[in-house]
Amino acid sequence: MPSSDARELVMTYGWNTTAYQILNPGLAHWYAVGDRAVVGYVRRGDVLLVAGAPVCALDSLRAVAIEFEEFARTQGCRVCYVCAADRLRDLLADSNRHAAVVIGAQPVWDPRRWSAMLAGNRALRAQLNRARNKHVTIESLPPAAGRDDAQLQRVLAAWLATRALPPLHFLVEPYTLAGAVADRILLIARRAGAIVAFLVASPVPARNGYLIEQVARSPQAPNGTSELLIDAAMRCFAADGRAYATLGLVALSTNADPLGARNPLWLRALITFARAHANRFYNFRGLERFRHKLMPERWETIYAISAERRFSVGTLYAIGAAFSGIAPWRAVARGAWRALVHEVRSLRRRRSLHVDRTVRTA
Repeated sequence: MPSSDARELVMTYGWNTTAYQILNPGLAHWYAVGDRAVVGYVRRGDVLLVAGAPVCALDSLRAVAIEFEEFARTQGCRVCYVCAADRLRDLLADSNRHAAVVIGAQPVWDPRRWSAMLAGNRALRAQLNRARNKHVTIESLPPAAGRDDAQLQRVLAAWLATRALPPLHFLVEPYTLAGAVADRILLIARRAGAIVAFLVASPVPARNGYLIEQVARSPQAPNGTSELLIDAAMRCFAADGRAYATLGLVALSTNADPLGARNPLWLRALITFARAHANRFYNFRGLERFRHKLMPERWETIYAISAERRFSVGTLYAIGAAFSGIAPWRAVARGAWRALVHEVRSLRRRRSLHVDRTVRTA
C-alpha cells in the first residue's frame, strides 16, 4: 500500500490528472530532499518513467524536476514524464535538455454545466433512457467495500476478456481498487439486482475535480449503461461544487493541438500507421467517438517529455514496456494472436448462421 506521506502530498498538490494514480499498485515513490514533493515512477531499462509530473507546489516544480533527474543519473537512467500536461511542458519549453512529443489529448468538462449540456443533447439523453428502460440503476458503494467484491471482480474480468491486448498497466491500471481508495468514488450499475458495470473516479485536488479513471461493463450491461454511470458521476461532482472532470487520455487523439506537429518525423509516421492499423488491438477511434458524444467543453493536449535533446526510439520502447508490463513486441504478438482467434471465431459463427439459413430455406 502507498505511504500516507504520498497520499497527503497528492491531496495537497495534485494538479496533473494522473496525480492520484501514483498511489496505484506497481509504482515506486521518490521524495525530494528540499521540497515537499513526491514522484511516482516505474523503471524500464535505463529509463525512469514518471506518472505525469512531480507532485508539488508550482513554484517548486522546476527544482523538483532537476533534483529527480539528478537522482535518475545516479541510477544510470534518464527520465521521461509520461502523460504530462501544459504546465510542465511550458516550464521546460526553454530547456535544450528536454524533448516534448504529443501523445494525445484528454476531454474536459465543468460538471456544474453538465445538466445544461445534456438538455441540448438528444442523442445522449436517448442513450440514458435506453439503460433506464432496461431497469438499470446507479448507486454509490464505498471503494474499500468494492475491493474484494466478487461481482465487481467478475465484471472486471469479463470486460478485460473483451480487450484484444492483454491488460495494460502504469497509467491505465485496471485493478484500481487494489491501490489507495480512501478518496476515490465508486459507482455501480445494477440490473435485476446484479452488478453489470462500475465506474471509478480519482481526485485531482489542485484543480477541484476528478479523473474518471475507469468504466468497466460486462456483456450483460444494456446499451447506455456507461453513459448512465458517467452522468451519475458528473452530477455527483457538481453537487460537491467540483469545477473539473476528465475521462483521461485518448492516445493519438486528433483533438491534440495540433496532433504531432512538433513530433519528430519518425514518430509522426508511426502515429499515422497506428491510427490506420492499430484499432484491432486498441480502439482509438471508438474511444474518441465515445468522448465526442459526451460533448466535452475542450480538449487538453497531453505529452511525453523526455530528458534528452531528441526524443528517442528507446524512450518510446520503454513507455510501451511500462504500459504493457512486458516487452512491447511480445504484447503486439499476443494482441495479434488474440485478434486472429477472434476473427476465426467470428468467421465460424457467420458460416454457421449462413448454413442455418440455407437449411431453413431449403
